[in-house]
Amino acid sequence: MLKKVRQLIESVNDTLKGQLNLEDHGGRSFEGVAVRVAQRVLAMAAAIWHNNATNAPITRSLTAYDH
Repeated sequence: MLKKVRQLIESVNDTLKGQLNLEDHGGRSFEGVAVRVAQRVLAMAAAIWHNNATNAPITRSLTAYDH
């Protein structure tokens, strides 16, 4: 049970650090970092929603946006 939860948490952390490039966020204050993180997470959530809402036969993979 705990192994699955840990794997999920590590997967989310890897996505946030890798795809969303959160290690080089560029914020200078806590508020700046929070805004930049929120923008990137919201953009990824919007992309996932768009993939589900369009009912396209071939959905675009988020892996293509990896840096």
